[in-house]
Amino acid sequence: MPRLVMKFGGTSVATVERIRNVARHVKREVEAGIEVAVVVSAMAGKTNELVAWCKEASGLFDPREYDVVVASGEQVTSGLLAIVLQEMGLPARSWQGWQIPIHTSDAHGAARIAEIDGSAMLKAIAGRREVAVVSGFQGVHKESGRVTTLGRGGSDTSAVALAAAIQADRCDIYTDVDGVYTTDPRIVSKARRLARIAFEEMLEMASLGAKVLQVRSVELAMLHQVPTYVRSSFDDPADPRQGTLICGEEDIVEQQVVTGIAYSKDEAQITLREVADKPGVAAAIFMPLADANINVDMIIQVVSDDSTTTDITFTVPAAEFERAQRILEDQRPAIGYAALQGATDVVKVSAIGVGMRSHAGVAARAFRALAEKGINIRAITTSEIKFSVLIDAAYTELAVRTLHSLYGLDRA
Repeated sequence: MPRLVMKFGGTSVATVERIRNVARHVKREVEAGIEVAVVVSAMAGKTNELVAWCKEASGLFDPREYDVVVASGEQVTSGLLAIVLQEMGLPARSWQGWQIPIHTSDAHGAARIAEIDGSAMLKAIAGRREVAVVSGFQGVHKESGRVTTLGRGGSDTSAVALAAAIQADRCDIYTDVDGVYTTDPRIVSKARRLARIAFEEMLEMASLGAKVLQVRSVELAMLHQVPTYVRSSFDDPADPRQGTLICGEEDIVEQQVVTGIAYSKDEAQITLREVADKPGVAAAIFMPLADANINVDMIIQVVSDDSTTTDITFTVPAAEFERAQRILEDQRPAIGYAALQGATDVVKVSAIGVGMRSHAGVAARAFRALAEKGINIRAITTSEIKFSVLIDAAYTELAVRTLHSLYGLDRA
């Protein structure tokens, strides 16, 4: 019998009435003869409320108790959905992370899944034909027995990991959008919903600013080859749209050179002027940042005419900008730079597509098109299937629209 994991986000379960709508989606699949497990997030806004309570209770709270508090949001939703399904005549029960169990690391607030033993839940799904309603975002540390949480967006990760563990035929991620688009429809009215997108492309889009899926969930889907749909919970449960399938590259018949355009405003630029051009200086700059868990993205090094000094420019998350500056100022004697300059009014715009592997000049066309629009590029980074440019934030919409049209993504 086919097996399916369905995941519903916070906006999809924001009220009891919306939970009833979710239940109708679940009922449709059950009546089609499919074994179903459902992963749910907390009701919209509930996690933020729980986090605020923790901060109100103590400025330096125990992260283990923090996880106990914030994990309760998903527990409420799973119980409510199980109640509604039962009212509809469907056998259902709720499962918490520790009951399955979903074993994780002990990094409270940002735990990683180590293993899932889905055997007990499978007996309920396949043997008793129960719908399993699972609290997303949470697990348990095996050695301590303490509840853990997986970080923001962790319910997506829970769902894909569970689908892999119980060998589901697919995982359907229901959100407030009906799929993955070529770019943000709020910026480009002609943005199109993609019928299919490769795992690698979705991973790049998620990491470069697209908010549809959490990055770790895409990594797991790619690792375990779990076909994953992005669908809208607000579609008519009796006649839903197909959504976007995230799958292997080999399952996409017609592949465009560029699949989508993403952008991220969560960027800050740091430039160190007149750094001594000698072995070990890069390590002196980037190792302290790495030790502080600050991710560095774009890096550009420009050597001076006399070859004795160099300017080094790189980007960090905007939220880490001030902390990165303080670390570099503390390291100034070891690094030996003349001046530190920074900017937060920047944005990273990226073009993604597996078709870039076999086509030359894809990025060069973008550079020319942006230049023609008067958009200056501060930094560039490339990989096999994407390139990113750092530009002034004021030009975000113009750059996105320009690249979207350049690669023919406006055309149906």
